[in-house]
Amino acid sequence: MLDVRRLHLLRELDRRGTIAAVAEALAFTASAVSQQLSVLEREAGVPLLERSGRRVVLTPAGRTLVTHADAVLERLELAASELAGAREGIGGPLRIGTFPSGGPAIVPATLAELAQRHPALEPMVQEIDSARVSDGLRAGELDVALVHDYDFVPASPDTTVDQVPLLEEPMYLATGGATDSAPATGRVARGDTLAELLGPWAMSPWITARDGTTGHAMAVRACQAAGFQPRIRHQVNDFRTVLALAAIGQGAGFVPEMATAHAPEDVVLTRLPLFRRSKVAFRAGGGTHPAIAAFVAAARTAVGATGRASLLIASVM
Repeated sequence: MLDVRRLHLLRELDRRGTIAAVAEALAFTASAVSQQLSVLEREAGVPLLERSGRRVVLTPAGRTLVTHADAVLERLELAASELAGAREGIGGPLRIGTFPSGGPAIVPATLAELAQRHPALEPMVQEIDSARVSDGLRAGELDVALVHDYDFVPASPDTTVDQVPLLEEPMYLATGGATDSAPATGRVARGDTLAELLGPWAMSPWITARDGTTGHAMAVRACQAAGFQPRIRHQVNDFRTVLALAAIGQGAGFVPEMATAHAPEDVVLTRLPLFRRSKVAFRAGGGTHPAIAAFVAAARTAVGATGRASLLIASVM
């Protein structure tokens, strides 16, 4: 009989790439992970791992077993959700991940709604980049998370995580107005192409999110699509800082509509034909868990309460 916990380790090795990374994520020692995977090989009766230089990679049989592990762990998550639904009331810890700009814009209103509807829930929030959410969910560090993707940076397919859409919002170019190298732009652009909107700022410095984030990748790829490589001067993840730097002429940057509500007076905002989509993510099979479903419902209510027509709330699961 194959052990579910060892299947989980094999799946994490497939996703994370090294035994050391699996050990760090799951609070094991590397030797303990290696020993458990060796036991799994004996249970399977076929080689699941092979050496490739200093790395360990999965054999074809190992990759096949990971596919089955995904299905088994999803069914277990579904079973846990159904058992939780049989209990009276919704309570206990709920570990929530959020991207930074979701903190002030979505999370407080969502938690207030949860507190009103389910006072026994104990939400615990931590900021996390969307690119790391899948790892956090699989490792059990998170139960649910707000994530986003951008045009030019679609979310990578992941069979271990389910997502439901929350809202879609346009992106804006934030600048400080006219400079010697780039003219001022209007606050709303209609029908202009990305090259027409970004091109005048091709020689200017740029403000992007930190390297390795989805926001950084979006900014670079959007500029490349407009025909130039951005000259990045500042790397900050806080959109309020992006707006403040843009307002004093430190460069051009991208911000989502959610971040424009309290823009400095001196900043110029130009709507772009680009969008950011926010979603709620959770482990595959966990969407029917009462606490997860409650969070999704509260987040939708919080977004709907903003009254902003451009925030398009999708249908419930």
